[in-house]
Amino acid sequence: MTQFSPISITCFKAYDVRGELDVNLNNDIAYRIGRAFAQFLNNDNAQNPAIVVGCDIRPSSESLKKSVMEGITDAGVDVIDLGMTGTEEVYFATSHFNAIGGIEVTASHNPINYNGLKMVRENSRPISADTGLADIRKIAECGNFTQAKKGNITPNTHKTDYIDKLMSFVDVDTFTPKKIVVNSGNGSAGPVVDELEKRLGEHIKLIKVHHTPDGSFPNGIPNPMIVANQKATSEAVIAHGADFGVAFDGDFDRCFLFDETGKFIEGSYIVGMLAEAFLQKYTGESIVYDPRVIYNTQNVIKANGGVAQISKSGHSFIKEVMRKTGAIYGGEMSAHHYFRDFAYCDSGMIPWLLVIELLSTTGKSLSDMVNGYINDFPSSGELNFRLGSLTANDIRTKLEQKYATLNPTKDTLDGLSLDFGEWRFNLRSSNTEPLIRLNVETKGNKTLLQNKIDEILALLHECGAVSADH
Repeated sequence: MTQFSPISITCFKAYDVRGELDVNLNNDIAYRIGRAFAQFLNNDNAQNPAIVVGCDIRPSSESLKKSVMEGITDAGVDVIDLGMTGTEEVYFATSHFNAIGGIEVTASHNPINYNGLKMVRENSRPISADTGLADIRKIAECGNFTQAKKGNITPNTHKTDYIDKLMSFVDVDTFTPKKIVVNSGNGSAGPVVDELEKRLGEHIKLIKVHHTPDGSFPNGIPNPMIVANQKATSEAVIAHGADFGVAFDGDFDRCFLFDETGKFIEGSYIVGMLAEAFLQKYTGESIVYDPRVIYNTQNVIKANGGVAQISKSGHSFIKEVMRKTGAIYGGEMSAHHYFRDFAYCDSGMIPWLLVIELLSTTGKSLSDMVNGYINDFPSSGELNFRLGSLTANDIRTKLEQKYATLNPTKDTLDGLSLDFGEWRFNLRSSNTEPLIRLNVETKGNKTLLQNKIDEILALLHECGAVSADH
């Protein structure tokens, strides 16, 4: 038994680790978490246990990764070191190599002075506070580590098997000539895009924007949800006459799409489009979606003979519902897309490959694919607010009181959803940031949508909430 001094570790969140460098996350803490993670997962003394580890391009990530790997090997568990990766590469490799777990060192789209750890257990299953994260934190904090023979580190930076898996979702022979803008945001996506480019065929031309991995993020933190960050992709689509554009966050577990006019497409409509594509291929399958924006997705699932399965927002919840129901596809409006044949995990690469195939086989443009959705079920897009003196619960109570006389259908699966028949809204607290998030949608009525947005915004402002959108 090796005993370290007890400490308090405050960078554990609901289903990952995220902290400010040298404030609540450093190399010593990363070592403890790595060792605790390995000790917890290897409590059944699996034969030849190994954990997959990768990291993003941030300057702090390589050092933190080394500390994590040192902790894992000191716990007697081997490491498969993937090098610089996106999160989904760790998801893939954990299942592919039959590892007992996987860790990606990343802060995704958070500020440069942050970093974190995304963790999965065997078969790429999510790990949350309820399924082991709290236990790992306890072991890491108390420093009561078991003694074991030192594990080994084996580098494995080959991407061939992972690329093969991505390409298995599409039929390249169906592809028609396409020009596509790909904005990697100077994150970890560039090397994967380069490998995919070799497989897509001569008919597919990629225009690469902010392509080179650069942890200083010279073009800003890669977060395409920020309106200002959408400009580079949009302008490139227009300038090059591209068929569509795709942009990634730092660890590319999310992808964001732009149509051929350079217009950014809200994520909920992409969920509907991919749900329709899957259901036309695989009749009667289940589709999982989150409760923030639902009208279009529910309509698509019903019209195409699928089975609708709603889930609380967040990857661990979506994956749990997908595994329980065997759903072929799950999507969140936040641009996370999950696939049964990708170990029920989210991928930012698979969706844009599917879009190439979809546009090729239908002969339609991306705007053709989604404009009907947008007209039939207009939505606000996600509006974010910082709280004032009132809590999120206080604000939800005030909204319930305001609309009580209209007798809406109420749902509290994830925050507060009130449905009035022709329009609805969802107000929920963020799982990852100190914000509340509002989504409003209607059935084909843009005037009603704007009126209701204005109405709710006025109440939020009265409650002291301040817009956090840029």
